Amino acid sequence: MNYRNEVVKMLVKVTKLSKNEVDSALEIPPSLEFGDFAFPCFMLSNKLRKAPNLVAEYYLKKIKPTEIINKIETKGPYVNFFVNKNLLNASVITNILKEKNDYGKGPKKKEKVMIEFSQPNTHKAFHVGHLRNVSVGDSLVRILRINGYKVVAANYMGDVGAHIAKCLWYYKKFFKGKVPTKNRGEWLGTLYSEAVKKLEEKKSYKNEVSKVLQALESTKENNYIKLWKKTKKWSLDEFNEIYKWLGVKFDVFFYESQVEKPGKKLIAEFNKKGLFKESEGALIIDLEKYDLDVLLVLKSDGNSLYSTKDLALAAKKFREYKIDKSLYVVGSEQKMYFKQVFKTLELMGFKNAKNCHHISYELVMLPEGKMSSRAGNIILFSELQNKIIKSLENEVKKRHHNWPMKKVDETAKKIGLGALKFGMLSQDNNRVITFNLNEWLLFEGETGPYVQYAHARINSILKKAKYDLGKVDYAVLKSEEEQDLIKRLESYPLVVSDAADHYKPSLVARYVMELAQSFNEFYHKHPVLKADDELKGARLALILAVKQVLRNGLDLLGIEAPNEM
Repeated sequence: MNYRNEVVKMLVKVTKLSKNEVDSALEIPPSLEFGDFAFPCFMLSNKLRKAPNLVAEYYLKKIKPTEIINKIETKGPYVNFFVNKNLLNASVITNILKEKNDYGKGPKKKEKVMIEFSQPNTHKAFHVGHLRNVSVGDSLVRILRINGYKVVAANYMGDVGAHIAKCLWYYKKFFKGKVPTKNRGEWLGTLYSEAVKKLEEKKSYKNEVSKVLQALESTKENNYIKLWKKTKKWSLDEFNEIYKWLGVKFDVFFYESQVEKPGKKLIAEFNKKGLFKESEGALIIDLEKYDLDVLLVLKSDGNSLYSTKDLALAAKKFREYKIDKSLYVVGSEQKMYFKQVFKTLELMGFKNAKNCHHISYELVMLPEGKMSSRAGNIILFSELQNKIIKSLENEVKKRHHNWPMKKVDETAKKIGLGALKFGMLSQDNNRVITFNLNEWLLFEGETGPYVQYAHARINSILKKAKYDLGKVDYAVLKSEEEQDLIKRLESYPLVVSDAADHYKPSLVARYVMELAQSFNEFYHKHPVLKADDELKGARLALILAVKQVLRNGLDLLGIEAPNEM
């Protein structure tokens, strides 16, 4: 039952405001003593020519309590609504236990959405900075799917460009050792970093790299193209292993090399239509009248740019995949660029160009500053994996001496991944993250392991109870902590819906953190296993519902909920 809608109906009837106006104004009070919903009357003060508190009193006389909303009162300028707790307790808990994994699921939508995320460059190392993009993108895929959208998870790989020419030039000219058998993609990244340093030594080296780049852009097969194909596979194989470890799946992979020629063709087509103009031999589109400056779409030497390829890829997405909406998970430094690309698509006549959205996020910084593949000051993903597993193996062993190593490793991985993803998702996208693994791995504080541990603790209680719920009297759940938990459980579908509408996984992360905190407050004050039979049954049902919602919420973040920790 949607109690909020009941309150909205009551208010629409007496205020003559629209449903949207009432719903957007309706608030959740800071304390249960002020009710479950509060309606501020400031907006109606001028209309009725009364002070807000008198407006509240005026409407109080016009609204009658019902079986569902069984108490209504005023508090200053607010009309406060109290839900019938007996109905609320039973409907929320039984609904969760009935729907289980589907609790929070929205109705099917007609729109088909493509979410493009990760977008790593081959021949560069995958590092901790890439994890924010992957975590945000994967979580958005899960959140939009549970909200009923048809979602296509896409990855756009940077497999061409000057960075590859630098890497292969250094490999051919300076590398004399043996190619490693493991982490070869990561190793290529170290070659790229070494190449950047080497290029500072002699001006002639830059000319050599330019020749390598020309060879790679040649239409004829040559030794550099053969080497590119071979080394590219090393990177792609490693990326796939990383995605597997992270539990992230893609429906489609795009490659820069595949949209380069179509991009040039598209630019030529619209150049003939007069959309672009020449500037010093290059092609541009003047977007100054839209306050978007000028976008370069083709170099003076005829070579492509990111924009050349992005325009072609957007056209491919709309034409071949019949999507209604296209989301790009890319760093905030590209905000202006994507505004330019989307406006160009609109001017090209793509009807869905206005449904292209840049989901931007800020940098992941190290305590000592910004990470850079070019400078080589990055935390490599393999190093991160090893550090996490080693650290958590010892922690798990302390708690479970009799566990086999396989179970220890599996649990350590779940906790480690939970710590990483929660650390990346718990902050709003517009906030810079300072990566601090030691803090993120703690079982206390606002961390992933803290939320996971709440789930594991509930599982342990339920295991000891050997419960059979049978008939439960939910009316006995009267304490402030119990009511707080039930209100939070009831709000979960709305949080999931808001996270989809605003493209913010952080809303779900914040929700599961607060639910875990509320559970711990409840558990510290109220016995479950030692309560009398009637209360015990109701509390077992309550924490079973909490466990289910914690599991559902963590899943939307791409985090597993261990039964034991």
